[in-house]
Amino acid sequence: MPLEIVKVTSKKQLNKFIDFPHDLYKNDPNYVPELFVAQSDLMNPKKNPFFLHGKMQQFLAIKEGKIVGRIAGIVNGTYKKVIGQNDGFFGFFDVVNSQEVANALLSTAESWLKTENITGKMIGPANPSSNDTWGMLVDGFDTPPMAMMPYNFSYYNDLVSNYGLYKQTDLFAWLFGRTGYDDVKVRRVAGLIEERMKRKGITVRPIDLKKNFKREVERIREVYNKAWDKNLGSIPMTDDEFTHLAKDLKMIVDPNFVRVAEMDGKFIGISIAIPNINDILIHIKNGRLFPTGLIKLLTQKKKIRGIRILILGVLEEYRKLGIESVFYAAMMDSMLANPRIEKIEASWILEGNEAMNKALENMGAKIYKTYRVFEKQI
Repeated sequence: MPLEIVKVTSKKQLNKFIDFPHDLYKNDPNYVPELFVAQSDLMNPKKNPFFLHGKMQQFLAIKEGKIVGRIAGIVNGTYKKVIGQNDGFFGFFDVVNSQEVANALLSTAESWLKTENITGKMIGPANPSSNDTWGMLVDGFDTPPMAMMPYNFSYYNDLVSNYGLYKQTDLFAWLFGRTGYDDVKVRRVAGLIEERMKRKGITVRPIDLKKNFKREVERIREVYNKAWDKNLGSIPMTDDEFTHLAKDLKMIVDPNFVRVAEMDGKFIGISIAIPNINDILIHIKNGRLFPTGLIKLLTQKKKIRGIRILILGVLEEYRKLGIESVFYAAMMDSMLANPRIEKIEASWILEGNEAMNKALENMGAKIYKTYRVFEKQI
């Protein structure tokens, strides 16, 4: 039977689209299932604020009656408005090791983007934007991904490259553990930086999630959207998108791993880390919470051994003051104070972000995973 590419138009097809990776990676010990309910909400126009300015069409590849791949074509209205380029995206790309299937999926996504009047580049993977999981793993396949980071087989790189996609940029994941750095020196240097910052009226403190959650989130959003405005392909989150993300993160975030820098009552920098819930999700079969997955999620938090720095940024005019180093030192202090936490991942960091990469290197961190964003002129 010939290969068939099917447009996803029904709930049943969408469920198969979400579930396909579970079959594809069933023998891979490093695969972490995405929660079905979370993926379902992510692709639901009624629940995901992305669809207030974006559009997505999913496709399935079927051969001999079996699903052998999936992909989505994505239009991001905010990207087009802010970046000013008529580019589109592909995402949710998973496929068996077949150039034929990969080519069919990628060409289908490209053709769909053309029907949406996209005339620039096709960029990805984006699931569905740079504010979600972003990039394709190209190095570091020996360990599971941390929370909210992508994972894929090593052959994906060859498949997309052979199709004609080429590197736009690389994204680094840095790792540091309880050893490997001189915590006394790091703390001493950070202390000196903090003293210098205080003389300038800058303070670093934990976030107040209990009493002033709404106000803190509003101020964090302002920094988030400004601190990354010049990063390659970075786009601001809408109020609805950031509120949606904040509500999800509130359920899992540990205030001990969140810091804000402020001056005269104004937030000028933020650092937010989340527990690596993938330490639990890796044991939840097919991403289903019922009947036993929910129990695991609620009762196995003590098995979490990692933390991921999800957001860390400083407003441009306050950079080069050492605020980033103080944030990292605070993360280390929180890790050392919690005997369960063995490692911290800082991700993702653009390869061209010299200041951030140098700060991590000085902390004794190591690049242990590399993700790549690809592009192709349509």
